[in-house]
Amino acid sequence: MFQLIVRNWGLKLLSLTFALLLWLFVMGEQKAEVGYTVPLELKNLPVGLVVANEVPSLVDVRISGPRTLLSNIQSSALSMSVDLQGLQAGLTTFKRLDQNLNIPSALRVSRLSPSYVEVKLERIRQKNVPVRVSFNGQLANGATLGSVIVRPESVMIEGAESEVKDVDSVETEAIDITLAQESFTLTLPIEYRGTYTELKDQKTVEVEVLILNSTPPDITSPEVGDEIMPQESTHNN
Repeated sequence: MFQLIVRNWGLKLLSLTFALLLWLFVMGEQKAEVGYTVPLELKNLPVGLVVANEVPSLVDVRISGPRTLLSNIQSSALSMSVDLQGLQAGLTTFKRLDQNLNIPSALRVSRLSPSYVEVKLERIRQKNVPVRVSFNGQLANGATLGSVIVRPESVMIEGAESEVKDVDSVETEAIDITLAQESFTLTLPIEYRGTYTELKDQKTVEVEVLILNSTPPDITSPEVGDEIMPQESTHNN
């Protein structure tokens, strides 16, 4: 029995030494930690609902484990998601964001920032609101602003219920009427940028502006060289 133990003892000692060094190497590697910035995706948004709060699109992740495994991680291949399937309107908190992070089992997530996200879902609503025309500048002397006709007079907005409720009107791009003397018609974009709402279809309107001019037209005297046609005179017989 003793002979079996001591047989090839040099080779056995070398193997034991190699195994010990490998164990020490692996144990030393487990102390490595690397930081990544991982995109966060919202999946399966229920029909008829809209996200109505700011949700971070990126999560800072610290991953620890053997250096050899960490060096094989491609940051572009890392992603995280939040599944919204089956949710109702309201506020939902999602923790354990790292559960669907695709990393080897020998690695672990040591830190997340943020460590959780809150998602507020609201019902999608639509509303017709009037279009207001915005002006800049002053008309020419003697000119006054008459009627302003907008076609169409109202447009539809769509989005989060709470925001739709607070919108009373939308405005066009400002019209510069500085020194304007004549009526005109323009096609203008609607300047509306809601946080969780948007214009549904109509993005532009036609605006007809009537300018009233109270200044009498200039009567110019003929200049030298102008041909003056005589007026016909009528005689009663």
